[in-house]
Amino acid sequence: MQKKVFITSLGCSKNFVDTEVMTASLMLKGISFTNDINDADIILINTCAFIQSARDETIEEIEAAIEWKNDIPGRKIIVGGCIVQWDKDKSFRNKYHEVDLWTGIDESKDLGDIFISLYDDEEFAHIANTDATYLYNDSTPRLQLTPQHFAYIKISDGCKNNCTYCSIPSIRGDLRSRSIESVVNEAKNFIEQGVSELILIGQDLTAFANDNDSGESLTQLLLELDKIADGVWIRLMYAHPASFSDDLIEVMKNAKNILPYIDLPLQHISDNILKKMNRKVTRSDIEKLLIKIRTIPDIVIRTTFIVGFPGETEEEFQELYDFVKKERFDRLGVFGYSKEEAVPANKMGKFISQNIIDKRHDAIMELQAEISLEKNKALIDKELDVLIDAIDEERVAIGRTYMDAPDIDNIVYFNIMDLNEITPGYFIPIIIDEVSEYDLNGYIS
Repeated sequence: MQKKVFITSLGCSKNFVDTEVMTASLMLKGISFTNDINDADIILINTCAFIQSARDETIEEIEAAIEWKNDIPGRKIIVGGCIVQWDKDKSFRNKYHEVDLWTGIDESKDLGDIFISLYDDEEFAHIANTDATYLYNDSTPRLQLTPQHFAYIKISDGCKNNCTYCSIPSIRGDLRSRSIESVVNEAKNFIEQGVSELILIGQDLTAFANDNDSGESLTQLLLELDKIADGVWIRLMYAHPASFSDDLIEVMKNAKNILPYIDLPLQHISDNILKKMNRKVTRSDIEKLLIKIRTIPDIVIRTTFIVGFPGETEEEFQELYDFVKKERFDRLGVFGYSKEEAVPANKMGKFISQNIIDKRHDAIMELQAEISLEKNKALIDKELDVLIDAIDEERVAIGRTYMDAPDIDNIVYFNIMDLNEITPGYFIPIIIDEVSEYDLNGYIS
């Protein structure tokens, strides 16, 4: 079938892995791909529906695709992913009759077959599954769409924490974990392909294998990965503070290839708000955990917070602000509370006005910018190993230190005019000589 697909992947890295599975499924059926939307016969949009801003982005992409479709007869639109899981009653889908195919998370691996039926069967009518239960494994065809030197490995999907503000369990389903053997096999494949960095992802990494009786755990997985990843960075994203174990800390202390970097969304620090959020930790628990984690040599902690949770008082926000000022996190993001249908948080207090939410968001981000600048200034004249992500036309390299995950953290820039053999995926020692809040500049040591 000589059809070309243009792909748009929205949302998080976990959703991006689904896009890679979908792409491989199409490719195995002889479908080709194009980066030129005007050269495409089909647009495939893998969507995010986590919060309203994500759904707004999905709407924009769908409406733009409809305009594209109307320009030339025969064009088609496929919309997949989280928006289908979120839209249980089809009220969203019923607004867009121009979309030719809606597919859910569970159909990612079968998209190629579904796609062919869409063209070959005049009476084709696909009904998407809105209850997510699928999780890919090492034998699932998957086309790596990240730069060749780093890859995401989704070790689990879904979540059972049931935070009161979060719709993830209703969208992506209950927690389901892969086996250690499956994850290790996939990691081996990527390492054999020359990947320099493996990024472990899941809705909650620290809950890995808690959904089954295998007796496996995240610490066991990391020990196995550390054995095979000689010289390859292994980065951990999305750990829950309530299940961050002492064993995990010990593994991170002693591992050779597990980076001293952890993404630890704390969401708030007020005991009252934490309880309403159903975070299963108190302020005291968090403070004790941070002390333990900071015994890991050279550890970098990334966290996120939510401001404007229903009923959040000025005093509770000030407690959060003071906590951020005191703890001086290395990396930090802030989200304003987003009203979601049917989540328990909507009934837990008076909604905060958007104006106040924006002010609270900006206050913490301004504070964090000051903290980040101070931390970056402390790196001046220091030598850091940098992983090159890209090289621009003027031979300026763009890279990251171990302290930085792709697309969300700091960036290092340096000139490589005289080193033509250097390419993305190389590690190179850089001396930092100039910094800003979130960027570093340096030169080759």
